[in-house]
Amino acid sequence: MTGTRSAVWPPAPIRTGRLVLRASGAGDRPAFVELFSSPEVGAHTGGARPRDELERAMPEVPGRRPGLFVVVLDGAMIGVVTLDRHDAEPPGAGETELGYLFLPEAWGRGYAAEACAAALGWCAGARPGEPVVLRTRTANDRAMRLAARLGFTEVERYEEYGAEQWLGVRAPAGTN
Repeated sequence: MTGTRSAVWPPAPIRTGRLVLRASGAGDRPAFVELFSSPEVGAHTGGARPRDELERAMPEVPGRRPGLFVVVLDGAMIGVVTLDRHDAEPPGAGETELGYLFLPEAWGRGYAAEACAAALGWCAGARPGEPVVLRTRTANDRAMRLAARLGFTEVERYEEYGAEQWLGVRAPAGTN
């Protein structure tokens, strides 16, 4: 598997109290189009993409790559959680970046916290000893609260994309 160091991809679906995290499938395509064309989601990601452009460009099985979990509630995709590995020097050093996007109708119900915690649990087993980072705009209050809830601590704030950004790190399990 590319970029995940000894982890098998895709893993078996991960089940939480309410959700399932799994690899993407062809049936997820409409939800991917909705997610990336949503003006509400786009407000936090640099802008929504035009729906017709997405309909033409989106592959039959979108999001089919190591580290991307589709988040499913009651059989329907409600979002994605990503764990993207960034290699660094020396070889073997690096970090994983947590990302997530959810459809607006799923906001405010704790699904992001539940799904991200499950993905972080998988990551701790698949990439032991590797730190996880998270970036968000400081103006995104919900994302800032979620970062704290998940155990991320601030590393730095910086200006990018015309707004103040926040970088946090979550120490590998068993360190502190």
